[in-house]
Amino acid sequence: MEKIREVINKCLKETPCEINFRYNEPMKDHTTFKAGGPADCWLSPQGGGFTPFCLNILNTCRAENIPLFILGGGANIVVSDKGIRGITLDMNGWKGEIYSRGNEMIFKSGTSIDKAVDTAAEASLCGLEFLAGMPGTIGGAVWMNARCYGSEIADILNWVDIISCDKGKYEIKRIEKDAADFAYKESPFQKMDCIILSAAFKVKKGEKEKILTEMNKNRDDREKKGHYRLPCAGSAFKNDHDFGKPTGQIIDELGLKGSQIGGAQIAPFHGNIIVNTGNAAANDIRALVDETALKVKEKTGFTLQPEILFVGEW
Repeated sequence: MEKIREVINKCLKETPCEINFRYNEPMKDHTTFKAGGPADCWLSPQGGGFTPFCLNILNTCRAENIPLFILGGGANIVVSDKGIRGITLDMNGWKGEIYSRGNEMIFKSGTSIDKAVDTAAEASLCGLEFLAGMPGTIGGAVWMNARCYGSEIADILNWVDIISCDKGKYEIKRIEKDAADFAYKESPFQKMDCIILSAAFKVKKGEKEKILTEMNKNRDDREKKGHYRLPCAGSAFKNDHDFGKPTGQIIDELGLKGSQIGGAQIAPFHGNIIVNTGNAAANDIRALVDETALKVKEKTGFTLQPEILFVGEW
């Protein structure tokens, strides 16, 4: 821990930045599952000077062999009960002014998805409506190529500014979208050592009332499916067209809804949502994911792919 303190103090002295940082920070306070152990050090940008500080701390951590985990909205992860070693860089604070330029909107990665959607709607710009009601941040949505209601991030993405490691050193670069690099809930950033700083999306003029109607329809649908009833990460498993039906339907037809391990439960109202009933440990959630996948494999032969990411020290 002392080494981490020295690194943070050194980087702040060399590249002053408005940040919040705390030690032994409970990660259950930073994820939608409300479970998991502490981060050795949680660090979040709050204002000016972040980009040079970020470059400095990334390069310093690499040189000092200090692990560094990038946290977005915490909407698709489960942190181990043992927590996360090293520094957790929480990008939620990296937000602020939103830029509109012709048929393009540019958001910092810490901007909440709902904030981005609402801002576009206020300007009567359409294209982001399918994201309405989705938890998390722009950076996380780009990283996972978020998909819902027949559309995905890659459909509307123009470019992404990142900090990435090239030849042993972190540098800022712009990545123009290449459709060939994206697939179902996959993006090139998942294979890169990088931090997403901002992203630009294609939009076009539309009728504000129609845009709001579509957004409200999507938000209502999420609410009816129970996405907001209890702490969860949305869909627990990816869908696969080769299965012939949605994953939630498969789990439902096998009579697995309501199955429970500790405080983790397959939601009684949706087969592809695992919820924290109030006191779930991260181990409970992971065990239920593994058990569900095993039972589906035994009964159907289908191999489920978890959509939830398990991070930290397991």
